[in-house]
Amino acid sequence: MANAGEEFRLVSPGIEHDGRLPRKYTDEGQGAKKNISPPLEWYNVPEGAKSLALVVEDIDAPDPEGPIVPWTIWVVSNIPPSLKGLPEGFSGKETAEGNIKEGHNDEKVPGWRAPKMPSHGHRFEFKLYALDDEPHLGNKVTKEKLLDSIQGHVIGEAVFMVHF
Repeated sequence: MANAGEEFRLVSPGIEHDGRLPRKYTDEGQGAKKNISPPLEWYNVPEGAKSLALVVEDIDAPDPEGPIVPWTIWVVSNIPPSLKGLPEGFSGKETAEGNIKEGHNDEKVPGWRAPKMPSHGHRFEFKLYALDDEPHLGNKVTKEKLLDSIQGHVIGEAVFMVHF
C-alpha cells in the first residue's frame, strides 16, 4: 500500500509511456502471436483499496455517425489490490487469483482485443481504478456496467497512454 505523497502509477514493462503499442499486442501481429494482452505493473496502490479495475480504450476511435467515441479494448474487474500487476498474455487465461473478471470489449467478446486500425496514431488509454469496495457485476461485465457500479467508490486512478 502507498505511503502518503507517493503517486499511484501504472506502467507496462513491454511499452514505454507514450510509446508505440508493439504489434504483437494488436490484431496486426505476426503469425499466431497477436491479441496478447501487454504486461502491466502498478505501484503505490492507495490505502484502503479493496479491489482494482482496469479499462483500456482507444480514445481516438472515429464514429462514422459523428464525433469520436472511445472504443473499449479491455475491461478487467475485481483485481485483488495485493497483486502487483498482470503478466503478458494474462487475458483469456483462467486465474487462481481471487475472482478477477474480464469484461466484454466493444467487439462483444471478453478479454483483450486491440482492433485492426484503419489508421495509425490513435491513443490507447489504460486506466486503473483503486476502489474502496469490490463491485458485484454479475456474469457479463461491460465497461458501462463497471463504470456505473464504481461511482462513489474510486479512491485513486492511474493512467498510462500509448500510441498505436
